[in-house]
Amino acid sequence: MSRAGTPYLALELRDRSAAIPGRVFRDADVAAGRFERGDLVTVAGRVERFRDELQLDVTAIARAQAGEADPAAFLPVAYRDLDELDGFLEHLAGEVHDPGFAGLLAALLGDAGLRAAWRRAPCTRGGHHAYLGGLLEHTVAVGTLALEAAQLHPRLNSDLLITAALVHDLGKTEEFTYAAEIGLSDAGRLLGHVELGLRLLDARAGRVAGLDDERRLALAHCVLTHHGPDATGRGGAGRFGSPEALTLYRLNALDASVKGALEHGLGLDG
Repeated sequence: MSRAGTPYLALELRDRSAAIPGRVFRDADVAAGRFERGDLVTVAGRVERFRDELQLDVTAIARAQAGEADPAAFLPVAYRDLDELDGFLEHLAGEVHDPGFAGLLAALLGDAGLRAAWRRAPCTRGGHHAYLGGLLEHTVAVGTLALEAAQLHPRLNSDLLITAALVHDLGKTEEFTYAAEIGLSDAGRLLGHVELGLRLLDARAGRVAGLDDERRLALAHCVLTHHGPDATGRGGAGRFGSPEALTLYRLNALDASVKGALEHGLGLDG
């Protein structure tokens, strides 16, 4: 309420570079009904100085139409070049020689829609890699660590481990929504990225020659337990079913923890 006793709307408007407070003094209730927190909006108004700070006197505001603006202009994005990361992803997939696993990766990488979502998605909304492109950056990091681990420990099934490293967070391509904030999709909120990832893999695995039930099961176990054997809620007595699943869990936690510490300090639990 203003000092005169009339209602006004206070809001914050921002893009990727900065934020500015805004005020709607005329028809505030009507304006408030035209958008929700986190929406992309189109705004008209006049910048004024109030108490030595700039603010926007908003004369018109409305939710932006679909496709009218690119969320990348409003959300944080990866510092690393996404084309370069894409190249690393393809290189790591090329290190998989088992026909079944290699065929699955080829099917995934050949899906243009999935590939675009893979480049766009973050890993989290407020933890490690919490920016557009974060999923691809994390995937490449864990895949690189998996390749190194397989070279150091040749008894590991490198094809299984590298494949699992590249697809373990694939469900995050369907977990988020993008506007002025990164939100959760209904599927992400209700199912979570692990279940979504398993469904994505199942939908393609049946069409890949050489990807038999044994391989599919081993890969699914790695994906299911990449946050730990107790994180699934599906039993298992707190035990990993393979050395590759244990390795993926450790490598995933390593990259998440180090990245979280570098971005947010040592107090963040990765």
